[in-house]
Amino acid sequence: MNKEKHSRRRIIAAAALAVICCPVMVFAAEQEYVPDMYATFWSLIPPLVAIVLALITKEVYSSLFIGIVIGALFYSGFSFEGTVNHVLSGGVISVLSDTYNVGIIVFLVILGIMVCLMNQTGGSAAFGRWAKAHIKSRVGAQLATILLGIMIFVDDYFNCLTVGSVMRPVTDENKVSRAKLSYLIDATAAPVCIIAPISSWAAAVTGFVPGEDGFSVFVRAIPYNFYALLTIFMIVAITVMRFDYGPMRLHEENAIKGDIYTTPDRPYADAEIEDVNENGRVTDLVLPVIILIVFCAGGMLYTGGFFSGASVVEAFSQSDAAAGLSIGSLLALIITVIFYMARRLLSFKECMACVPEGFKAMVPAILILTFAWTLKAMTDSLGAADFVGDFMSTSASSLMSFLPAIIFLVGCCLAFATGTSWGTFGILIPIVVSVFAGADDTMMIMSISAAMAGAVCGDHCSPISDTTIMASAGAQCNHINHVNTQLPYAITVAAVSFVSYIIAGFIKIIWIALPIAVVLMFLTLLVIRKKYGRESEV
Repeated sequence: MNKEKHSRRRIIAAAALAVICCPVMVFAAEQEYVPDMYATFWSLIPPLVAIVLALITKEVYSSLFIGIVIGALFYSGFSFEGTVNHVLSGGVISVLSDTYNVGIIVFLVILGIMVCLMNQTGGSAAFGRWAKAHIKSRVGAQLATILLGIMIFVDDYFNCLTVGSVMRPVTDENKVSRAKLSYLIDATAAPVCIIAPISSWAAAVTGFVPGEDGFSVFVRAIPYNFYALLTIFMIVAITVMRFDYGPMRLHEENAIKGDIYTTPDRPYADAEIEDVNENGRVTDLVLPVIILIVFCAGGMLYTGGFFSGASVVEAFSQSDAAAGLSIGSLLALIITVIFYMARRLLSFKECMACVPEGFKAMVPAILILTFAWTLKAMTDSLGAADFVGDFMSTSASSLMSFLPAIIFLVGCCLAFATGTSWGTFGILIPIVVSVFAGADDTMMIMSISAAMAGAVCGDHCSPISDTTIMASAGAQCNHINHVNTQLPYAITVAAVSFVSYIIAGFIKIIWIALPIAVVLMFLTLLVIRKKYGRESEV
């Protein structure tokens, strides 16, 4: 009898506990943790701290890590346990578990391996000898770099690393500093991709235009993308006019004297394999690069469904850039290894020896990218996107004619702070469409272009931007040197672009506004050149 009473009591107690806990469990499931600093100005503090520290200390790893820790502290409410968990689970582990990020890392490693293979076969040295015979001036080397950068418009990551590996021997031979090479690479990466209808960037933008024909909007926005167009105009102009200013001038003067680095460190020098094969030819570098370009473009088309019936435009617009580049580069690597073995330049064992060397060459870029992605995860968890979105929504109804210029500035600041251009125009473009759709089509197109231009500009300036990091890796330049020397150039174009958007907001006729923007850029460069003068003849 006592056993039955005890059994009944246990059943009743368990039932009562379940009844009490169920509402608590449901309530807990429905509640999602929101930090106190969510969607406030504080959400932008972690990346700003990382950027300022990187520029002051010239040390990027610790600066990014401090920014990450500050973001985790804000998110956890300054809890030690919560901070550690968020840095790891919500940060490093999360970004390295993302398939897109892993695809980019795979692509980086494969390109590092291919560069090592080209060096080991003597292909790089042969191309350097050919370039020495055909490109005999600093101007020629820089123009060749710009031309190659414009030709590789499919993806900015691919652009940075391919142009860097191909043109590095040429620019070194013609005494162009690594900082200048980095700038030329960076200036022909995102700025070219954002005005190329067939590119991973066009694919991204078309997906951010709700309720509109995304591809049509992208094409119509190209003439209004003042920052991208003026950046390309500027790099050609300063190359032909032969002048530099700001920190870049010191780097270029030292390069003319024989020091292409200026600072004591020599990035990636320990990871490079010296040319050991005297039988290498120009084709041993050019052919693998062509194979890489073709297969990477094919990989993007494959992921976009081209081989399943989609058109070229549709395939690029819905492609997975990371997966496509990984697939294309892997196939290109296999074919390259077979090609080198068939030419008897390298044995299979020598090819495999290049695998760890190529990985080592890309470790600095991978580390910086991982920290940059983690910092972005911290910023996202603090609601930076919601903060900027709310700000834009509340201010969009006033100062309509100035709105493209305002959107450009907001895009610059957000991309600079977060290091992502795709995330920036992903936030701003839907807001622009909601404000102008069905009301003022011209202003909508202009404002969308301003959002894209601002995103590219901020991304161009930011030391935590993945494209900026890739440009440093491609040129094998100290990352902070690249940021410091590029910043004055990017700010110059940004200032002219801002004024151009104000003019365009009132004129609303692109074939008048664009020539005015070009003239303003040219006059600005003439003033700067008059102040600094031409560089020495070489």
